[in-house]
Parts: sequence; C-alpha cells; structure tokens
Amino acid sequence: MRVVVAGLGVQGHKRRRVAGDDFVAAVDPVNMEARYRSIAEVPLADYDAVLACIPDEPKIELLTYCLENKKHVLVEKPLWARQESEIAALEALAHKNGVICYTAYNHRFEPHFVRMRDLISSGELGKIYSCRMFYGNGTARLVRDSAWRDQGAGVLPDLGSHLIDTCRFWFGDIADQFEFIGVHCFENRAPDHVIIHCEGALPRLELEMTLLMWRNHFTCDILAERGSAHIESLCKWGPSVFIRRSRVLPSGRPPEEIVTLVQDDPTWALEYEHFKALCAGGTKTGAKTGAKTDLSSDIWLHRVLTRLGAEAVRGKR
Repeated sequence: MRVVVAGLGVQGHKRRRVAGDDFVAAVDPVNMEARYRSIAEVPLADYDAVLACIPDEPKIELLTYCLENKKHVLVEKPLWARQESEIAALEALAHKNGVICYTAYNHRFEPHFVRMRDLISSGELGKIYSCRMFYGNGTARLVRDSAWRDQGAGVLPDLGSHLIDTCRFWFGDIADQFEFIGVHCFENRAPDHVIIHCEGALPRLELEMTLLMWRNHFTCDILAERGSAHIESLCKWGPSVFIRRSRVLPSGRPPEEIVTLVQDDPTWALEYEHFKALCAGGTKTGAKTGAKTDLSSDIWLHRVLTRLGAEAVRGKR
C-alpha cells in the first residue's frame, strides 16, 4: 500500500516512520520538508491511502476529498466535525466508494489495555463496580505556545477522547451521563486539567486528564466483585505494569499476578498493520472480513465531546 502523510508535525513524523517503505510523499502547508503543500497537489495515481495528522478544523474537507477519490484514510483522533451529520456523510461516502475511513485510537493496541479488555470480557472479575483512570502529561507550555492547540475545550478532546474511547473498548456501549467534577485553566487559556465522572450505571467511571503532570503517567484502577485490576504507566513511558488481585473472603491480603513490560511503544506499528488489513478487506492473519467503514463510535464520541466541551468552556476557571 502506498501512503501519503498529511501533516508533518509530531504525529505525522511518527506515522511516516511506521509506514516505512509504504511512504511515498508528505503534505504540509508550512513544513518545507514536505513535497506538497496540499493533498490536491498529489497525483492520484501515486498513492492508495492517506495518514491524516492534521488539526481538527480541516479534517472533514480533507477526508471528503480522499474518500471521493477512492483513497483509504486514517485520521488522528478525535474525528471532529461541526455537525454530526458530516461524520455520517463520510461513512456513507466510504461505503459508496468501497474504502476505509478509520479514526486512530492507538491506545487500543497498548498491550495492557488489551489484557484488561480480555480480563473484563472473561467475566473472571465478576460484577465491575468502578473504573478510575488518570492520564497526564507535561505539555501545557507546548500547547499554550501552539498556533492552534490552546483553544476550545483543551485537554478534554485531546486526552479525554482517549479515556472515553478506552471505556468503550473495555466495557462496550456506555451511557452518556458524564458530568464534571472539575474544570481548570491553571496555565493555559483552554482547560488544562479536567475531571469527569459517570454515576448512572455500573461500572461507575471517573476520568482525570491533565497537561500539568511533569512526568508523563497513566494509571487505572478497576474494582470488582471478585478482585481488582490495575495498570501503571504505558509502554512509551515504561515500565508498564499490570496487576491483578484476587479477592480473599471475608477479608485478607489478596494474591497478586503482576506483568511488567519494558519495551518500546508498539501501538503505532500495530495500529498501522490493523489499518492496512482493514484496507485489504481482511485481518492480520489474512482472513477475509469484508471490513467496512464504521463511524458509529465516532458519532457517539462527537456527541459526548461536543456537549462536554461546551460545558467545559462555560465552566472553566
């Protein structure tokens, strides 16, 4: 598969590196390292797919162009649009032209995230009572100094989209009953520290995200009927630790199973291989799936993030 990388920022350079020999050209309106200034300049015969690592505002226009010209496209999360109907239109266009439009949530390929999903789906934990996640990095100054990032709901769509998507990855459909515990602009114009929760059904969810964690870190604690499960850090910040504790009745110190990973971040390469398999209509094992574009999760996330984003902007302090 021949790919064009649109947007040569931090993510674009990662995508280009992972694409390896599949990479044929880059597009960027300001980075002179790119061969083209716009996607329309790239000869259609030269590529099969686009890796779109661009700001939110031009996403719909670029994706529409790609899909109209029967090009597969991977777009960095979240799939932002002014109206929900624009995302539905992209899905319909992809179906019409038999191509894939895929929104990248690379944390779904984090080894301990997959391990957590499999443990939850096994039912071995019993009823899941609570899930609390914290995701923090130290990019507040970089965001503030960016020409486009320090605006709107800030950290909410940036890191919050990952956390909410992870909830769906682990628990399936969840209710849109999220409310704010706190919204703060400690250093930036847009919110740089946000906590949301969802108390309407089990598991209860609490998600904290910040740009003010000077040592990048992720934690998760899941409390359940027959024990608990925990994640400390991601592979890219390693070591990444998964802990499973089995409940002792009526009480007592639980036995622990601990898996520690010390490795480079595998998620970008795994996600790219997944995208290529979707474009080929199959899976990594070669089995045909008749894969089709499905943006239903993106539509749901757009609805949730639009509502929460508006409330965050009103409630920031």
